[in-house]
Amino acid sequence: MNQSSNSVSRRQFMNGSLATAASLSLTGALPALAHTLPAPPENNLLVVGPVEGYSPMIGTLVSMMRYNRDTIIRTVKDLTQTQLDHLFDAKANTIGALIMHLGATDKFYQINTFEGRQEFNDAEKKDWGAAMELGDAGRSEIKGHDAQYYLDKINAVRDETLARLKTKDDKWLLALDPIWSKQQPVNTYWKWFHVCEHESNHRGQVTWLKGRLPGMKAGKE
Repeated sequence: MNQSSNSVSRRQFMNGSLATAASLSLTGALPALAHTLPAPPENNLLVVGPVEGYSPMIGTLVSMMRYNRDTIIRTVKDLTQTQLDHLFDAKANTIGALIMHLGATDKFYQINTFEGRQEFNDAEKKDWGAAMELGDAGRSEIKGHDAQYYLDKINAVRDETLARLKTKDDKWLLALDPIWSKQQPVNTYWKWFHVCEHESNHRGQVTWLKGRLPGMKAGKE
């Protein structure tokens, strides 16, 4: 076969593949394929995709949330109380406060997406207000605890999130929030994606602060 024939064959293959993908997408077959994919075991953090017990899109989101949370746990689990309370400078947040901030954010999106509330009630403000605001409140109120205390707090919130996500489906995940969408469309999927990327953002801060703790050897950042 000559070069011209090869080029034609490649174009035909590509055109056929694109046409097939477009057809699958238009008929809704691509989302259906997710149901046929084997769900990774819960302890497999390096597979992003559907998770058993969740709708396909929610499960994929959960797989990413699990990976992010595992990186947080591994980053802070061996830090001492003194290290968790260490303040790099007057404007910084402690590592302990940043961990609690992750739990506060998770809790807020719980009440917002599952209950339709826009703010914490009094009991939730007492538990999570300083962690949500950080700044002076976080610096003065969040201290004096070991790593397991913080991890237990945020993991309890995450366990509730995961349990409640099991009761929802992909239609719920894709639905627009009528209140938040007044200026531009915002759906539930974005909200929980934001929880995920927000955790990545603060993991970077935690890693930076950890590398500058007194006596800590410089590591990769």
